[in-house]
Amino acid sequence: MASRMFMALVLPLLIESSFISQDHFPTDCSDVYTYGQTLSGVYAIFSTSVQVYCEMGCELEDARWTVIQRRMDGSVNFYRPWEQYKKGFGNKHGEYWLGLENLYQLTRKRKYELRVDLQDFEGVKVYALYSSFSVESEADGYRLHLGAFTDGGAGDSLELSNGQKFSTFDKDQDSNTEGNCAKSYLGAFWYGSCHHANPNGVYLWGKDGTLFAIGNVWYHWKGYDYGLKFISMKIRPVV
Repeated sequence: MASRMFMALVLPLLIESSFISQDHFPTDCSDVYTYGQTLSGVYAIFSTSVQVYCEMGCELEDARWTVIQRRMDGSVNFYRPWEQYKKGFGNKHGEYWLGLENLYQLTRKRKYELRVDLQDFEGVKVYALYSSFSVESEADGYRLHLGAFTDGGAGDSLELSNGQKFSTFDKDQDSNTEGNCAKSYLGAFWYGSCHHANPNGVYLWGKDGTLFAIGNVWYHWKGYDYGLKFISMKIRPVV
């Protein structure tokens, strides 16, 4: 057990030191896996300044996921301005947002699928899977494009987000003509008018009937008044 813990801590550092230029860094966690690093953990991609959590899994079909967003304990404030959502923030070992520019750079090079894992405070786990995931450039508002949906029990709560630009409280790009969805629902996301999913909303500890849609909610599973214990958005290349 001790040796496994040691390797989990050291391997991410070894892989980072083994690349001598940006051209030799892995593009994503799929490359990290290909290079022989099969333990989940934090690894550098692109360069030493861009790190992600790689979820490798026990089986090949479960492996090679690059985590782009994660909520798990409410330790990080996600109500942030545009520049921070553009660059990324948080703790790669815990809650974080990878950054819109990083997402654009990732998805313009390869075709990816998206999986959203959800868990409630009773321990029930579900997921939503999308056959493709890409983000346009900042000039196009980091517009989101999603492919076909496969239901893992969560329901499709991203249908309103597909085709939308990204919005924060200080940069309103949603399709709502009556206000800023990010301000109204205390988050930042690909809002339409407004949302069925608010993964970057306020971290709520379960159900609160006095609050409406401001939490880290997934409407088609738990409705608008249940803050989820865990949300993770992750991508991997489509083979």
